[in-house]
Amino acid sequence: MEKSTIPILGIVVPCYNEEEVILDTSTTLSDILETLSKQGKISFKSFMGFVDDGSSDKTWSAIEGLQKKSKNIRAIKLARNYGHQNALLSGITTFGEHADVLISIDADLQDDVKAIGEMIEKYREGNEIVYGVRNKRDHDSWFKKNSALVFYKMMSLLGVNIVYNHADFRLTSKRVLEALREYKEENLFLRGIFPGMGFRSAEVYYNRDARKAGHSKYPFIKMLGFAWEGVTSFSIKPLRLVTVMGFVVFGASVVLGAYVVFSAYFLQVVHGWASTVLPIYALGGIQLLALGIIGEYLGKIYQEVKRRPRYLIEKQL
Repeated sequence: MEKSTIPILGIVVPCYNEEEVILDTSTTLSDILETLSKQGKISFKSFMGFVDDGSSDKTWSAIEGLQKKSKNIRAIKLARNYGHQNALLSGITTFGEHADVLISIDADLQDDVKAIGEMIEKYREGNEIVYGVRNKRDHDSWFKKNSALVFYKMMSLLGVNIVYNHADFRLTSKRVLEALREYKEENLFLRGIFPGMGFRSAEVYYNRDARKAGHSKYPFIKMLGFAWEGVTSFSIKPLRLVTVMGFVVFGASVVLGAYVVFSAYFLQVVHGWASTVLPIYALGGIQLLALGIIGEYLGKIYQEVKRRPRYLIEKQL
């Protein structure tokens, strides 16, 4: 059912050491808000909400300066760096109280802001979640494009419900934000939470642009950690893989045992070091891998039961 009311839009922008781009980001988003409000698609009360995720540069000072000059800027500063997902959650929770619709977007604006208007149209058609999906990644390096492809394929194989080529550029309605408050887990992976909610959704496709300034805050190690966080937060298949490996090794051990007994009674052979050392290496490696995977899940349980706050707000504008 199409929504008839004009929504108040809040654009949530997580920032970490983004002093080089924050002015351009603010100007671009302000222009988008002004254009959409003049077209009658969003309310004139719409705003931008910046989240400083414990930046070590002058990001917060820049945000304070911008906020003094503009009425449509709100901001919070986290007490330390809590990571992208927790920073995004803090912005969604804080600014969601003052908006009918929230759109999250990274400060580098590689995600095309022109898609925001189309997202609003999809929302007014009755969709509660609208995903921004990257159509082309021409400005990404070969490694980044292919590692992203491997990430999405791996998540799909492990049974994680995730939108292909979607990062955290999305629209969420008030209903979705209220439902999100019921998700209390410590280990956040919002890209998996939203598709699993079941609300009516749509997709908007756009071309990914080049970063205007600065450098990516997601190097290979961080990307790898983020992928592992997503897998272990939404799938127990790695644990089941350990069980499968156990059965495979057990079957191989039975076959090898039968061969050893047969050789001892019917063949004149001298067993070398390889037949002794290689199985030890193989079994030792599998055991360590299994313990590592199990330990990862135990660590997550440990984090969950402590129930510590996922973020602390130091300042709010």
